[in-house]
Amino acid sequence: MRVQSSATTATRIAVDTASPRPSRAPAGVLQAALGVVAFSLTFPATAWGLEGFGPWALVALRSVLAALIAGGCLLALRVPPPARRHWPGIAVVAAGVVLGYPLLTTLALETSTTAHAAVVVGLLPLTTALLSALRVGTRPSRAFWAAALAGAAAVVAFTVLQSGGALTSADLYLFAALLVCAAGYTEGGRLARVLPGWQVTGWALVLCLPLTVPVAAVALAHQPPQLTAHSVVGVLWVAAGSQFLGLVVWYRGMAAIGIPKASQLQLAQPLLTLVWSVLLLGEHLTPAAPLTAAAVLVCIAVTQRARG
Repeated sequence: MRVQSSATTATRIAVDTASPRPSRAPAGVLQAALGVVAFSLTFPATAWGLEGFGPWALVALRSVLAALIAGGCLLALRVPPPARRHWPGIAVVAAGVVLGYPLLTTLALETSTTAHAAVVVGLLPLTTALLSALRVGTRPSRAFWAAALAGAAAVVAFTVLQSGGALTSADLYLFAALLVCAAGYTEGGRLARVLPGWQVTGWALVLCLPLTVPVAAVALAHQPPQLTAHSVVGVLWVAAGSQFLGLVVWYRGMAAIGIPKASQLQLAQPLLTLVWSVLLLGEHLTPAAPLTAAAVLVCIAVTQRARG
């Protein structure tokens, strides 16, 4: 009887870990949506940052600043280090979200417009859902996958149209960024079920400090920054907004509503990025923007209602 009871308890814990909690769904959607808004400003802010910083200096400096914020919060609240079993997952988050994605997309934005780079974000929800199915064992419904594929296709078609349909040398950076970021999101969403999301982000940032501090020092010495209002605001946003606060609410949202459904909210991110690109960078949009926005919103509504 004891063996059976223990097995039943273990099964319940496993099911609870793999499934979102219905009572937390509305708050989870809001938190994930706030994360998407924060991330949508990343490309324009990076473009601003590149006005005064080299790509390596920008990526390393944003990580160091974000780690100082996160480390200060961890120290102030006296948060103990995670258990040893959680560190491999935190390392995946660090490699994918803290280092890989920012570096690869920053390198891409040296030769690519923000509109073209948004194709990465357009494919990210589908890639995250696929990796989630492999890593966490989630099994979304056919309606979910159909809506996800339709939404990804709409976003890809729009962003390719925005860039004139031509592939650039930045595409390799962008597709590599897509893969490493999806891996980091998946692992971060899994860890956020057992650790507070901000701690997952915080420890991943702190873990990177032994690498990012010397890289920042060397990069800044090799290519001294040309400080402007845009470059300073850009660095501060990608550090505090995108790298820390955005990831905190994003991982909390994924833990509440599930990785696949949260990832589909990112279908709106490329369109938000294009709006910011017009307002902040002076780029121009085609008349296809409102039609794509409507298609994406329909796909998001379907994926949020589909049951896995």
